[in-house]
Amino acid sequence: MIPGTRGFSFSSRRAEIRNIDILPPRLIPRYQESQVGDLLSLQWPAPPRNILVVKKDHSAAVTASLVEFANHATSTYPSTAIILEPSVAEEVHSSLQSPVYSATLDRLRPALHDKVDLTVTLGGDGTILHASSLFATCCNVPPVLSFSMGTLGFLSEWKLAEYKRAFREVYMSGAGVGDRASVLGDPKPGSEDESPELGAGPTGWSSVRGKSMGLTRGARILMRNRLKVGLFTADGSPVPREAKSVSMPNTLDGQGMYVMNEVLLHRGKEPHLAVLDVYVGGRFLTEAVADGIIISTPTGSTAYSLSSGGSIVHPLVPAVLLTPICARSLSFRPLVLPSSTPITLRLSAKNRSRELEVSIDGVNIGQGLTAGMEARVWDEEMRHGKNEWQGGVPCVMRRITGGEAHDGWVGGLNGLLKFNHPFGEER
Repeated sequence: MIPGTRGFSFSSRRAEIRNIDILPPRLIPRYQESQVGDLLSLQWPAPPRNILVVKKDHSAAVTASLVEFANHATSTYPSTAIILEPSVAEEVHSSLQSPVYSATLDRLRPALHDKVDLTVTLGGDGTILHASSLFATCCNVPPVLSFSMGTLGFLSEWKLAEYKRAFREVYMSGAGVGDRASVLGDPKPGSEDESPELGAGPTGWSSVRGKSMGLTRGARILMRNRLKVGLFTADGSPVPREAKSVSMPNTLDGQGMYVMNEVLLHRGKEPHLAVLDVYVGGRFLTEAVADGIIISTPTGSTAYSLSSGGSIVHPLVPAVLLTPICARSLSFRPLVLPSSTPITLRLSAKNRSRELEVSIDGVNIGQGLTAGMEARVWDEEMRHGKNEWQGGVPCVMRRITGGEAHDGWVGGLNGLLKFNHPFGEER
């Protein structure tokens, strides 16, 4: 039992919050190259068990949907366990048919890194970014299945009404591939499949016969690349910090932390423009005088960077974007650089304010950039050998019959961002 949560006897499985540490270790899936564009195919070594559900705050409709989803998952797929953030667990545990699992805030992130097989988000783009931030120091992020219930939902692939089909597709992805087809039926005595992890009965794929999406039909994965950011002193030493926000990890050192959308350095409430020396690939580029600088991934190209005049970049393009915010020099234009290009932003001695604020994926990290300090941003290495992937955020894509791999992205541009939409016309 974790401190500060309610405990009940085993006979009353409803309304119970259990310690996440008792769950089995997480499963690491494989991502195989597929014949569908540049997307990957998700392959579980065994049925996923530990499901983290992250929801949008302050929405009764989203909370009700979480309860509906969790009850469906645990009743239809008996081997699954629902993991929730502690505040959410306290809010909904009495409405669920099965126990939920959680941890205290100081223990939450390392526990999630060790236990979560799959992340499900209910909300908008901010909810996905928050879910990603829970793994900001983890190189292997669990697959993310996102349902659009927020304001924009450009990153959310699925509609809530599709949650049963979507979860089935992810859960069964890997069942019946190659020599593992027997796990859909009863395993042969003495075979590899006769194990607690894969076997027949309530813990294996065999318990949900008839729900397979097909022997070779795995869930489609778009691997969204991330950036790493670290703060350093004038002598090159990493800057440790204590987090002022529970939304961010409590360390930011030489190893850096991962960023899904963007790194933002900005003047905040200071009246003076920020003055930054910008280095690209180790070479001095310019002295930037602006409200701030955005360094974004292709995923983040349609967020703050776009509002500041940056280019729209497809998430499969290996790139990093450098976008000034209201630069004093009109010749300083947004740049699109190779993803392997390291970028350094050093606070100039000419900067008049005491420090610049630093935000990661929309959250102020609580540690500013002061005189002599620099922010270093570099790419994460995502691929190591054939079908062996490490790094990135694996997002489950919605299957579009007869469509191309990027149809969801194109649809998002047209339907959500109103790309090239004439004024005065309605669609």
